[in-house]
Amino acid sequence: MRIVLLGAPGSGKGTQSQLLVEAYRVPQISTGDLLREAVARRTDLGVRAKAAMDQGRLVDDAIVLEMIRERLARPDTATGFILDGFPRNIPQAVALEKLLADLGQPLDAVVLMNLDLGVLFKRLTGRRTCADCGRVFNILTSPPGTPPHCTRCDDHPTLVQRPDDCESVIGKRLEVYEAQTKPLIQHYSDNGLLRVVEADAEIASVFRELHRVIDAAVERNRRARAG
Repeated sequence: MRIVLLGAPGSGKGTQSQLLVEAYRVPQISTGDLLREAVARRTDLGVRAKAAMDQGRLVDDAIVLEMIRERLARPDTATGFILDGFPRNIPQAVALEKLLADLGQPLDAVVLMNLDLGVLFKRLTGRRTCADCGRVFNILTSPPGTPPHCTRCDDHPTLVQRPDDCESVIGKRLEVYEAQTKPLIQHYSDNGLLRVVEADAEIASVFRELHRVIDAAVERNRRARAG
């Protein structure tokens, strides 16, 4: 199962990714996590990435792609992966497609978590993260105690709000998503990879639909390869 998960901030990608990791036993690959890990370990790619960040520049796509290549070489990706946070634009999507073709690991699907912007605004202003375990909650829609919950600190979680989830920042984040990421929807629709899941529903309901859509895409590709 090899997918890219698309969606605006607050669409539920983080929560659903956690459930997909548990269900399919494949890793979630976040480019943000890869960058932080490489910088912390002071790898060659990490040093180059940090130099760009220290100068206030975006990390080159070539560096991010090489990090993804290295991550996909690990044994836990043998049965698939969930890619989150990359690509963010069409040039990145084209470069990713070439990389995956070179590795013989083409995508099964690109799944869009579709959600109205008004609902997104509510989700983002209510989003909180457990400071102890990293589990994401929403004080308005899925407060502590709502499955999936933290098994270690659910009784008394210490919830924190991300600085970029405050109202003054949210509008700008959604504008950036519309301008940079939304064109990917048309790109992946044109090449037949796009699948759309309506994300304005209960977590379990959204997950069931994700499961159905992903299984159908994987089975279709399996039959195409066999035929």
